[in-house]
Amino acid sequence: MAKKNTLTVILFVLMSFLASAQEGLPIYTDYLTDNYYLIHPSMAGAANCAKVRLTGRQQWFGHENAPKLLTLSANSRIGDSQSGIGGIVFADENGYHSQKGAYFTYAHHLMFSRSEVDLNMLSFGLSAGFIQYQLDETSFLFDGPDPIVSGGVESATNFNIDFGFSYHYLDFYLHGTVKNVLENSGVNNDLSITSNMRRYLFSTGYVFNKYGSSWSFEPSIMFQLRELTQEAAIDLNAKAYKTMDFGRIWAGLSYRKSFDGAEYVNDGNSIDSQTLNQITPILGINYNNLMFAYNYSHQIDDVVFTNGGFHQITIGFNFNCRRARYECNCPAVN
Repeated sequence: MAKKNTLTVILFVLMSFLASAQEGLPIYTDYLTDNYYLIHPSMAGAANCAKVRLTGRQQWFGHENAPKLLTLSANSRIGDSQSGIGGIVFADENGYHSQKGAYFTYAHHLMFSRSEVDLNMLSFGLSAGFIQYQLDETSFLFDGPDPIVSGGVESATNFNIDFGFSYHYLDFYLHGTVKNVLENSGVNNDLSITSNMRRYLFSTGYVFNKYGSSWSFEPSIMFQLRELTQEAAIDLNAKAYKTMDFGRIWAGLSYRKSFDGAEYVNDGNSIDSQTLNQITPILGINYNNLMFAYNYSHQIDDVVFTNGGFHQITIGFNFNCRRARYECNCPAVN
């Protein structure tokens, strides 16, 4: 492929990262490391244990200003009540853009089963928080004065909310969340670009287990849609769990496909297009109350910024655990 064509697609990829740099907490595959609360506020306090999760993600090792993300989340049921609370703090750097944020969550869980043995629960959650955006223009190169380039560090702090629901019925689950419900100006005050950062997320899955077996299997999907640009993507996921004396070991595979892409002229001077196609293997272990997971995302398109992938490590701790009340294979809850 000609150099100029490669640069065209690379520029599209980079602009896609920058376009999402002001949307709050980025959505990767963190939720698959026993951390659905990170994207669905209705999961705060849904599990039998209080959970703390620390995640670090680094993209494109060896490249200056490559995207990186650090998140810390915690959530718990409030005593024996039907309410749960949670909190998330994160720091995200993406080239010249960076953002820091903190959310607080309240969730309420309604039980419809006659007893807690059979899981039939509907949950609602609301997260509210502040996000500080920064755009560092000190190293921008331009010829002469430019009204949209200040040459300094632009910053803005905005308030926003996320709202969602979850439904668990035995081994089945369904989540839906609206992120960035409110409109605001963002860091560059361009209302046509940043006024609407609303994003819709839907997740569903089922855990299969043969009676008496120590193995269980969980296929799931996650669909996301950005309202302003109508950009959409889907995750197709599969996980396998093995129950051990000390806890559980598990592994999974996630495939993300975007429905939007870039067009370019190939070597034959015809027009081709490319969408985001990303595959992520996941390995994890629950040892008593500790959890450790690693995943590696690799973009499998023809034209990429670099052959290097995206590394992510998650460390977790469960505490204030109650007994596993439900007769179901539901690792996110039981």
